[in-house]
Amino acid sequence: MSKIGIFVGSVYGNAQHVAEEVNTMLGAQGMDSEVFIDPTLNDFTQASSILFISSTTGQGDIPPNLEFFIEDLREQFPLMDQKPFAVAGLGDSSYGETYCGAGRQIFELLSELQGKPITELLEVDACETLEPEAEVVAWAEKLLPELK
Repeated sequence: MSKIGIFVGSVYGNAQHVAEEVNTMLGAQGMDSEVFIDPTLNDFTQASSILFISSTTGQGDIPPNLEFFIEDLREQFPLMDQKPFAVAGLGDSSYGETYCGAGRQIFELLSELQGKPITELLEVDACETLEPEAEVVAWAEKLLPELK
């Protein structure tokens, strides 16, 4: 059976909460999925499809819990061979050019690793969305046919 890996970049826990809500929805749909807060390359390579849900910190940076993992991906470059992926970036548009910077970096990296994007990067703006989990769960639900 295929397994969806949900990789989370979170500073204050909001992205983690969103990921757990997505995981709950996937389970209710009969999908096998797992949330990874401190992922390894093995977690990444074993997943049959990939979802990243990440907030942005600093000046458009990857959250600390994903920094080393993303660096490992960049250095070891495990090719994804068209494995399906999607990325949801949580951000605050008042930060200008660095808005959803982590999500953009992750989307670009997964594309470089020859993953197959099943949709464009979802950017969720904290200035406009009070419940990002509702927006991201609805987005992920639409992706189900391509995540299987």
